[in-house]
Amino acid sequence: MSTLNVNIPDSIYKSLQEIAQQDNISIEQFIATAIAEKISVLMNESYLQERANRGSREKYESVLAKVSDIEPEDYDKLTQA
Repeated sequence: MSTLNVNIPDSIYKSLQEIAQQDNISIEQFIATAIAEKISVLMNESYLQERANRGSREKYESVLAKVSDIEPEDYDKLTQA
């Protein structure tokens, strides 16, 4: 396990303390989880971009053209909010 020293503004640190206490976890555990979540988001974004780059508009339109152009059943229609 590695140690990291970080300077955090007092207002953020106070909020961090309160939230960690509410969740019954240590500040270190809260920060480690927050970092893991951020890494996950960024990795997922990269993965999705990579997949999008492999996509083909031509293939998409080819598949979409196979879908019947009919009205959905009443139970399957979107309602206006």
